[in-house]
Amino acid sequence: MSTADHLLEIRQLEVAYGGIRAVRGIDLHVGRGELVSLIGANGAGKSTTLRAVCGLVPLSGGDILYDGKSIAGAPSYMLVRQGLVMVPEGRGIFGQLTIEENLAMGGYSRNDAEGVRKDTEHVFELFPRLAERRRQSAGTLSGGEQQMLAMGRAMISRPRLLLLDEPSMGLAPLMVEKIFEMVRTIAAEGVTILLIEQNAKLALETSRRGYVMESGQIILEGLSGQLLDDPKVRAAYLGEEEDAA
Repeated sequence: MSTADHLLEIRQLEVAYGGIRAVRGIDLHVGRGELVSLIGANGAGKSTTLRAVCGLVPLSGGDILYDGKSIAGAPSYMLVRQGLVMVPEGRGIFGQLTIEENLAMGGYSRNDAEGVRKDTEHVFELFPRLAERRRQSAGTLSGGEQQMLAMGRAMISRPRLLLLDEPSMGLAPLMVEKIFEMVRTIAAEGVTILLIEQNAKLALETSRRGYVMESGQIILEGLSGQLLDDPKVRAAYLGEEEDAA
């Protein structure tokens, strides 16, 4: 894959909090139309990486290119208008607003009311549970339904690149399956996705390629199937013992 095919390219990214280097010179890329996973333990620097891409934390070094142009230092609202959208860990829904009102927030940067209406109906087709409860307060939804809502709201922003931060966190297994079914559906519609997920097996089974992050650094990368078969990945992230050499 040539550099011109990269929708997102992270070059030697550094992020520090005080004197602590949370991200240490990582390189990562996501091709147009790809679904790529970034796995690792808690505190590895995964969410910090996404927040840097979205303009929510400043870079200490390196660069981030989106569609071939540097976006280092760009405000997050400008990135949303350019199609770079994140579904944050914890979902970030507005509990006092209805499902419809939350979805409308996804279209705040658009000026095509008819397009927003059509996209809202498409979200209701993707997530029938939301359609059934469209006038219900979002705060009364289950965790899985709130995750559906957060993903639906992001889709109404018409993302070219969707960043998903721990979409399965705190959800029951059956709901996790439904959420990941939706991730695959969204990817099949042509949306490029960078997925952060603690469930390494599920993330790698869903994605085309993967990166493994540890202590702020990328320690492994490759096709997801190869990473699933890697003894170190199996031992560290899939709960399987590494074969003795």
